[in-house]
Amino acid sequence: MDGKYTRLKLKLLLWVVLGALAAALAGVFLVDVVLDGIFQDPIRRLFIWTAGALFGQSPENAALLYQQYVQANKPIVVTGAVCVLMLIAFYIAMGQFTRWLDRLRGATRGLLSDGGAAAGLPRELQPIQEDLEAIRRQLTAREEAARESEQRRRDLVAFLAHDLKTPLTSVVGYLTLLHDKPDLSPEQRAKFTGVALEKARRLEELLGEFFDISRMDLDSTSAEKGPIQLSLLLEQLSDEFYPLFAEKELTCAPDIQPHLTVWGDPDKLARVFDNVLRNAVSYSTPGGRVELRARARGPWAEIVFRNQGLAIPEGELSNIFEKFYRLDAARSSRTGGAGLGLAIAKEIVELHGGTIRAESDGALTTFTISLPLYETSEKEARHHGTRRGRPGLSEPK
Repeated sequence: MDGKYTRLKLKLLLWVVLGALAAALAGVFLVDVVLDGIFQDPIRRLFIWTAGALFGQSPENAALLYQQYVQANKPIVVTGAVCVLMLIAFYIAMGQFTRWLDRLRGATRGLLSDGGAAAGLPRELQPIQEDLEAIRRQLTAREEAARESEQRRRDLVAFLAHDLKTPLTSVVGYLTLLHDKPDLSPEQRAKFTGVALEKARRLEELLGEFFDISRMDLDSTSAEKGPIQLSLLLEQLSDEFYPLFAEKELTCAPDIQPHLTVWGDPDKLARVFDNVLRNAVSYSTPGGRVELRARARGPWAEIVFRNQGLAIPEGELSNIFEKFYRLDAARSSRTGGAGLGLAIAKEIVELHGGTIRAESDGALTTFTISLPLYETSEKEARHHGTRRGRPGLSEPK
């Protein structure tokens, strides 16, 4: 850091040297020219005349006083004069320094202006100029991210309003029919009741997703954690999804390494795997294949979900886990939730010290989740005196 301000330090040193040199030259001038040089006799005569005119001293006594108080104390007089000159030189140098501060203040205020451009600083302050430019870029990026987030929030509200209105209209319509037509046949009444119930459950799912992500924003702490038999959890999940697989004529190929154990909240992790697998089912091509693989990779448990179906554009892969992001406007209530399932999954995975990422090659879409294995976590915890800490684990690649 010090090397960045070499030019500034040299400039300040130059000002100090110039000030000291000017004061020294002034001292030499005062001694050689004023006191002992061409002005010596005029000053002596002025002192004698002043002593006689104002204090009534004789020329002999005035000359004696001049010799006693001026000539004898010449070093003190010169030293005082040089000190005064040094203070004047220092004041001038501080004037240059305060001008730099004014330039710096103007550049800083420029960051808060509408244009956001920092004013140019002199070469001596170039490192500060570079830092201000970096801050300006960060502020611009954050403002842009905030605008994008706000726009996504508005889009989400619009999508959510549409998705809520459709099933709500159906519920009201069918319940109105049931209320206004008591003479409906039992078959019609059962059909209308079933449709209303299905739409009401759809409303519950949409509201559940929305409140889940809102609640996680307010409470980032996990519930009670403990060791989780990850292998068993994933096997149970794949069994529970068989009706959905059958509905879309999908085949599932679980390949799960036994005895994988992680540390965490089982309900939240089950929600993660449910969201990701449900996403794979929703966007799979009918008759395709869904893969579920879990393996130990060093100190990490790696869980892979892969499906054949709609590809995710490369530019969208880094955004699909954001809270208010939707892949496209056509993502309706029939092809998933409110667009928050993957955002919820990312929040939970990161709360457990893991990572989640997505890849798509046009034919296959892959979601990879990495979580710290419980054995490594417990060993590290005993070493560092805490069960929940996991220091020393590098992020999975």
